[in-house]
Amino acid sequence: MRLGEVERLRGDLAEFVAEVFGSLPRRDQRRWGECYLRGLMLDGRRKSIQPMVARLPDGNMQALQQFVNQSPWDWLAVRRRIAERMCQAIGPDVWIVDDVAFPKCGTASVAVARQYCGALGKRANCQVAVSVHAATSAASCPLDWQLFLPEEWTSDPIRRQAAGVPEDVVYAPKTQIALGLLDRLTSWGLPVPVVVADCGYGRSVGFRLALEERRLDYVVAVEAKEVAHLAQARPAQPGYGGLGPPTLPRYRSMPRTLAELAVELGEFTEVPWRQGSKGTLHSRFAVLEVRPAGKQSLRQAQEAGGGRYAWDGVLPVRTLLVEHPEGAPEPTEYWITNLPSSTPVERLVRLAKMRWRIEHDYRELKHGLGLDHFEGRSWRGWHHHVTLVTAAQAFLTLRRLDPKVRTPA
Repeated sequence: MRLGEVERLRGDLAEFVAEVFGSLPRRDQRRWGECYLRGLMLDGRRKSIQPMVARLPDGNMQALQQFVNQSPWDWLAVRRRIAERMCQAIGPDVWIVDDVAFPKCGTASVAVARQYCGALGKRANCQVAVSVHAATSAASCPLDWQLFLPEEWTSDPIRRQAAGVPEDVVYAPKTQIALGLLDRLTSWGLPVPVVVADCGYGRSVGFRLALEERRLDYVVAVEAKEVAHLAQARPAQPGYGGLGPPTLPRYRSMPRTLAELAVELGEFTEVPWRQGSKGTLHSRFAVLEVRPAGKQSLRQAQEAGGGRYAWDGVLPVRTLLVEHPEGAPEPTEYWITNLPSSTPVERLVRLAKMRWRIEHDYRELKHGLGLDHFEGRSWRGWHHHVTLVTAAQAFLTLRRLDPKVRTPA
């Protein structure tokens, strides 16, 4: 937005800041929070502090640097108020779990390491953050974030101390970080809708079981090579000969890939799911019931041979959603959900496809609000910055949802 447009919003922005930054104890902290949000919303290629100060009539380099990088204000209290406000305003159909990468040079920025970078599509020097977003087909907003700390950082006390990484932050895989974010959001009293995630999370049986232990509904993408049994398959308990521990139940049949089951058993029907820029988006989908094969791989099962199969956890029947576009030689997408197979296919498809909203969020957060423009190096500074970016996007989202307000592009 241009300076004049942002200046006209200062009254509404001040009310928003008073609400979501009410936990900040000092007036000057709230003032610089409001100033930083205006800087993020202003037009400009870079949204790091120095160029923002140059564009802000009341910008102060030292004050904003101190507010973001050194000031000890609690970002979780701010995020909680944003999450409460946005869940109330949006009424989300899903919470989307995802992660996003920020390419970086050097090794001093907190949690930077050579790892897969989705922004570049290859392994590169970058930071990676896990996030949870509330979404409907009309609106979305991030609710919580946490940096992924690679193992090379957790075992290096000098780097940790230099970046101010808290002592209680240890290495955890992204799936575990995501579960921690979901736990924190539920501890804030927020009602959890259906959890949606890509196959980076969905292929983890442990992640799916952890969601079920928390009594959360989910629709998560999985890979075609994942294996499962037919729904009617039943594990048999081998006879106990009295020597050693009893043998665990085993299936009498080999598991098969989801791709094989979909081609053989799928009955595909045309289903539309939303309006795109070029018309209604639609494809062919099928719904099956399967028993995911859990801990064993197809290769392990084949190597067992002779009717003796590795135990696979005897997982319960789950619903499999498969997409096979017209003209495609084979199915292209797979999702597993703990929603019943009697759920209307239109609802399953709409939930599975809701991940497009997170791409909308990242585009606005990165290209419009400078999510990846932070130039500080500390754990505190990074989490302060993404909290402020989240606040800026929340403010703009609320204005878009208000039918009485015309929000500038």
